[in-house]
Amino acid sequence: MTSGLKPQQIKRLEQIGRRKIKSDQVVTPEIARLMTTLSFEIGRQIGILVGREGEIYSVLVGNEREITIPDLTELRFGKRGLRGVRLVHTHLKNEPLTEDDLTDLALLRLDLIAAVGVVQEGLPGTVYLAHLLPQNPDERIYEIHPPISIHQLNLPLRSFLAALETELDSGGPTRAVDRRKERAILISVSTVPRIDQEASMDELAELARSARLVPIDRIYQRPKSFHPKYLLGQGKLKEVIMKALQQQADLLIFDQNLTPLQVKAIGEVTEMKVLDRTQLILDIFAQRAQTREAKVQVELAQLRYRLPRLAERSTALSRLTGGIGGRGPGETRLEVDRRRARDRIARLEGELESLAEARSRRRVRRVAHAIPILSIVGYTNAGKSTLLNALTKSDVQTEDLLFATLDTSTRRLRFPREREVIITDTVGFIQSLPPDLLGAFRSTLDELRDAHLLIHLVDISAPQFEQHIETVQKILNELELEKTPQIFVFNKKDQVDPETAATLCERYDAIAISALQPESLAPLLAAIEGRLWSEGKKEPTLPAASPTYGEANPL
Repeated sequence: MTSGLKPQQIKRLEQIGRRKIKSDQVVTPEIARLMTTLSFEIGRQIGILVGREGEIYSVLVGNEREITIPDLTELRFGKRGLRGVRLVHTHLKNEPLTEDDLTDLALLRLDLIAAVGVVQEGLPGTVYLAHLLPQNPDERIYEIHPPISIHQLNLPLRSFLAALETELDSGGPTRAVDRRKERAILISVSTVPRIDQEASMDELAELARSARLVPIDRIYQRPKSFHPKYLLGQGKLKEVIMKALQQQADLLIFDQNLTPLQVKAIGEVTEMKVLDRTQLILDIFAQRAQTREAKVQVELAQLRYRLPRLAERSTALSRLTGGIGGRGPGETRLEVDRRRARDRIARLEGELESLAEARSRRRVRRVAHAIPILSIVGYTNAGKSTLLNALTKSDVQTEDLLFATLDTSTRRLRFPREREVIITDTVGFIQSLPPDLLGAFRSTLDELRDAHLLIHLVDISAPQFEQHIETVQKILNELELEKTPQIFVFNKKDQVDPETAATLCERYDAIAISALQPESLAPLLAAIEGRLWSEGKKEPTLPAASPTYGEANPL
């Protein structure tokens, strides 16, 4: 920003830029004097960005209060470490480092920031220094050195930075984690009651674990208003960046859904991968999908989610293209990507329709045999697959993770007197289930309409089990299944006080079981038999099932 400067002044700026500082010095008294003299003369701050070997990358001219630092994305020393560049600039009133200075230090991960005061006749006065800190018990972000004269400044910079980066790379006193897995910082920016915010973060941590990530820290903010660009305030964003640096985090996961602009802005400032809650859930589904139909449904959900976000992916998408596969000269890369995404969505939707028709034909054959259909529904990780295994002596894979089961399993359950039912284990529900995912899986979830009886399984040991019940009921209502008969079953009764379990069962008219204890399932089996068969009748008493939906088969 050299507007308003005389040619001679611009020449002096260029001379400063050609100087070099010894790698073990923050700044030499000679260069400091050149900067303060010219700064005094033009009444504006002057700064230099200096590399590790003392090379001056650029000379900056600001106004009387501040300097605007250019994009430093390409100046990055190491994968997670400091930037590899320090900022030395002048302060016209010989004042200490400002809050803006310290924010720049943290957000840009500068090696060091130094302000050289300007005193009478433009001489260099006091030097103010600050640098970032590794993780520490006081959770301080930076260290501000005591003021010192430019002639007394004797910081051995090379060894100092080497020691600082060693501490930063060690990650401080953090718990040991598998370094083969990515490390994530979880962030919640919300105005809901604190207890609900913390419960949602607990669930986000479980989602991260299900995605094979390692949650290493949590950051909460309860703002009066949301920042339109970053969602969280810039002060809190500075804290996020420092925690990521100190703890060697690989990505940031927000408990809230972000706009495309917010994902881009946060990613540019932090230089880290940024996910929101929906993206995390979609990633889990993509990891777990096994059958062709499940893979189609997940890909469809991902494309629907990403389509409106293509515009923010990269400025490189503005390049023009033409030739085969394009509409001709003038079509942008962005338009091509959008068109290809829409074409792919159309093909996947057609494939899902074909799979739905096949299910419908299988269902016709099943209806002819008049076999009751029983579906287990519930919040994710309530124990649905474990219950299916216990009831049918199956070996469906189970794991203590959210969405451990994605592909639906179907088994036969036999009762005395030659009675049997078909029992299905469905994908688990979750709070704030992504609309794109619900839409893609609707054809599979609609198969619940074929069920003559729903077992609504609830993890009674979960602190938020009542909210889980409400979430499941809401989704069932969206699927127009509120009239399908249900049996409430409270699982994991062995993990709660017996008197509490009895009281809750009475309140909800539920049956308490432990899917890990087969001897506890007798009341449930009796209730199923009583609901499906009238006393003394061999044929089941079934409510009418919709003739328009397919068999409850795996996804």
